[in-house]
Amino acid sequence: MATIEECRAALEKLSDSMRNAEGDVRAAVALDRSVSCHLTDLDATFVGRLQDGRILVHDTLQGPPRDKAQIRLAMTGDDLVALVDGELHFAKAWGAGRVKLHAGVRDLLVLRKLL
Repeated sequence: MATIEECRAALEKLSDSMRNAEGDVRAAVALDRSVSCHLTDLDATFVGRLQDGRILVHDTLQGPPRDKAQIRLAMTGDDLVALVDGELHFAKAWGAGRVKLHAGVRDLLVLRKLL
């Protein structure tokens, strides 16, 4: 099972990749939105902001998110690490219910470019 430190490192790696993105992906990560990522197996939530093409994690909380972020993800820590490392395809994981993504319709249309 992935540790909270490994999951935080995975989010940092994802953030670095997003910052260096180009084209449609760059446009998708240019959103300014509140973000939460609930790690279901660790019962912990990273909360922060998608801003300036990066994910800025402001806090790590025990349990599910306390506030409703504009973009909300839920998955296991292992799935987060596998997604970021390219070992798990987001669309397949989402379709199988391993990853949950909640966002407004407009945000979903923009975020689909990341898939």
